[in-house]
Amino acid sequence: MGLILLLQAALLGLVEGITEFIPVSSTGHLIVAGELLGFTGERAKTFEIFIQLGAILAVVWLYRDRFLSILRSLRTSAKSRVFVLNLALGFLPAAVIGLWAHRWIKAHLFTVPTVAGALVVGGIAILFIERTRPVQRVATVDELPPRLAFGVGVAQVLALFPGVSRAGATILGGYLLGLSRTAATEFSFFLAVPVMVAATLLDVVSSRSHLSAADIPMFTVGFVVSFLSALVVIRAFIGFVAKRDFTPFAWYRIVAGVALLVWWKAGGG
Repeated sequence: MGLILLLQAALLGLVEGITEFIPVSSTGHLIVAGELLGFTGERAKTFEIFIQLGAILAVVWLYRDRFLSILRSLRTSAKSRVFVLNLALGFLPAAVIGLWAHRWIKAHLFTVPTVAGALVVGGIAILFIERTRPVQRVATVDELPPRLAFGVGVAQVLALFPGVSRAGATILGGYLLGLSRTAATEFSFFLAVPVMVAATLLDVVSSRSHLSAADIPMFTVGFVVSFLSALVVIRAFIGFVAKRDFTPFAWYRIVAGVALLVWWKAGGG
C-alpha cells in the first residue's frame, strides 16, 4: 500500500467529513475528487461509500447521551418510542427504493455530468425554498409527528441521485414541511445513521469480490479522517443554521455545478 494511495484516502476522507452533513452533496464531491485524483472504478466507489460510516460515527458520538437515553427508556417512554418510530418511517422510503435501484444507480449515475446538473438544480431549489419562507410549526425533533417524519423520508429518496445531497434533501424537505431549521438539521443527522449504515453494508457486501485485505489500511485512513472532520463540521453547522439561512450553500452549488460542467466539457473528466 503506497503512501500516495494513503494520502488520497485521507483527502477523500476529509472531503466526506466536510460535506456529508451540509447541503452540498458528499457523494457528488467524492465522485469529482476521485476523478481529479485518478481514483476511480468499483473499488473506489465502494471506498467512497464505506467512509460515510466514519461521518456517521461522528453523529453517534456527539449525540451518544441522547441515543443511550432513548435506548434505556424505550420501554417506559412514549417520547422515545415515537423517536424510534420517526427514524423507521424516515428510513423506509429510501430503503425500499434504494434496495431496488442500488445497482443501476451505482452503474449509471456516478458520473461528473449528473453530479454537476444535480448541484445546479439543487442550488436553484434551495433559493426557491428560502424565498417561500415556509411556516415553522415544529421547533424541535421531540415535537416531530410521525407523518412529517415519513414526509422527510420521501424527500430523502431524491438523494439517491448523486449530487442532490442527502443532507440537503432531508433538511430542506423538513423545512418545507414546517420544521425549524434546527429541528430539520438535527433530524437529518439522526436519520443519517440507519440510512447510511444500511447503504454502506449493502454496498460492501455486494462489492466484496472487488476488495482484499490489502485495502484495509486505505479504508481505515479514510474512515478515521472522515470521522474527525465530521465532528468539527457537525458542531459548526448546528451553530450556523441557528442564525443563518441556506442561501450561501445554494450559490455554492450553482457555481460549483457550472464550473464542473465547464471542466468536464473541456475534457477534464
